[in-house]
Amino acid sequence: MERIILWLLLIIGIILLVFSLRKPPIKDWILIFLLASCFSIFLGVLVVEEKMLEYPISFLSEYFGSNLLYEYLLFPVVCIYFYQTTYYSRYLGITLQCVVYTSVLTIIEVLFEKYTDLIEYHTWTWIHTSISIFFLMMFIRIIVQLINRQAR
Repeated sequence: MERIILWLLLIIGIILLVFSLRKPPIKDWILIFLLASCFSIFLGVLVVEEKMLEYPISFLSEYFGSNLLYEYLLFPVVCIYFYQTTYYSRYLGITLQCVVYTSVLTIIEVLFEKYTDLIEYHTWTWIHTSISIFFLMMFIRIIVQLINRQAR
């Protein structure tokens, strides 16, 4: 069952990535994707190496301890959509949407932890997930906004 979930998430992630890159400014979307991948991989490796959580079943688990599907594809795609939906928003709107995105991702992770073998918490909790996702998404949003402001 877990392998089916992983394959479905891979297909959904690829489809969402293709749709997220359909409208300009594509350079922003690619930059967000790469930044989110870079930071989430860094954080993911730290958390897994510190044995705060583990991924018993994942793609290429014999080579990588972290969750490649989430860190390389799913989270970066969610960050693209977050940026796209907050492109013209003010700070309050950005913050509220970040809370919504964070809540949805956290709920999905908690459900996976509780009902599947895709993730297993040791010292990690859903609160850690919420805080890390929220600040990582806001951080990436601010960095890209600063880069765009500097480019003008």
